[in-house]
Amino acid sequence: MSAMSDALAAAQDAIGTEIGLSDWITVDQTMIDAFAATTRDDQWIHIDEERASKTEFGGTIAHGFLTLSLASRFAYDALGTLPGQVMGVNYGMNKLRFVTPVKAGARMRGRFVLQGASARGPNQMLRETHLTIEIAECETPALVAEWLGLVIFAD
Repeated sequence: MSAMSDALAAAQDAIGTEIGLSDWITVDQTMIDAFAATTRDDQWIHIDEERASKTEFGGTIAHGFLTLSLASRFAYDALGTLPGQVMGVNYGMNKLRFVTPVKAGARMRGRFVLQGASARGPNQMLRETHLTIEIAECETPALVAEWLGLVIFAD
């Protein structure tokens, strides 16, 4: 059997189980400001600490897309590399919801539950995971998504 077929068989056996939990990452104002500068999204709720302190959030909040962009780091921490894998490629999302705003200074992590796995040719496996980005000390997550990742194996 090939590395891809071994990985596919193992993945299909793991459907419905948690396959990874990342390390915590603190989303501080410096990170939020850098994301705002990079994306040119300088909406005041993200960067104006004084004005944001007078809102229901009590301070600035991270961009939803900043929260989403950290999913790649969470996957790197939590999922690792499969035997024979040469790369992983983001294939997109089936569903994505920003559930709870992330306040500056909050800690987040990613939790991955395998929902599906299928072959896409002789050396590619499409893996569907349910991603929950959790906020420390918060009952509701920042984000929930059905994330598709293409795992590519050596020929």
